[in-house]
Amino acid sequence: MLIHPWDEPLAEPDALAFVRRTGFGHLVAPGRREVPVVVPTQYVVDSDDVVLLHLARPNPIWSALAESSTVVLSVAGEWAYVPAAWKAIAAEDPALGIPTTYYAAVQLVADAKVLDDEEAKLAVLRAQLALLEPGSDVADPSVHSRKLAGIRGLRLSVREVKAKFKYGGNVDAAHRSAIADRLAQRSGPGDAAARAQVLRSLELEAAP
Repeated sequence: MLIHPWDEPLAEPDALAFVRRTGFGHLVAPGRREVPVVVPTQYVVDSDDVVLLHLARPNPIWSALAESSTVVLSVAGEWAYVPAAWKAIAAEDPALGIPTTYYAAVQLVADAKVLDDEEAKLAVLRAQLALLEPGSDVADPSVHSRKLAGIRGLRLSVREVKAKFKYGGNVDAAHRSAIADRLAQRSGPGDAAARAQVLRSLELEAAP
């Protein structure tokens, strides 16, 4: 992933905070094969360097993990398309604007440990329920003990974090402010999040 200096996170905790709030990504296991296994999955960030998840036992990822335990959890989102005309302000010609896409992307390089012990799998499921259904009346996963054989857990020990926050850091404050104003007038799925990222960068730059 290409990361320009102006696309780096504004603060060190930003990358994992983004991974936490997104909660869904693609687990890539290259193994020793020509084409890696790529699995879309939910996950739980258990700590700054541990991610937990579970997958079905028939999943093709297990054979790749047997070849190599190194994986990448790729998470991307909070994206917003920026039309060409939005890149022009004042007397600039809107037809000459260069369109782009704002987005955040984080890749966690990790060592994967397969969890087949029943208690370990239950711990993963409980962590996911605590995050996704806090305070609900859902039964403890142990009541489905007969079905636990159908899944395997994964513990990802993160050893490298690559983060890209592409929100116009390569242009001046006036252009970014204009884009933030236009994002406020649109209701695309990632517009509010993208605008928040732009405004935060402007606030940090303006701070003494």
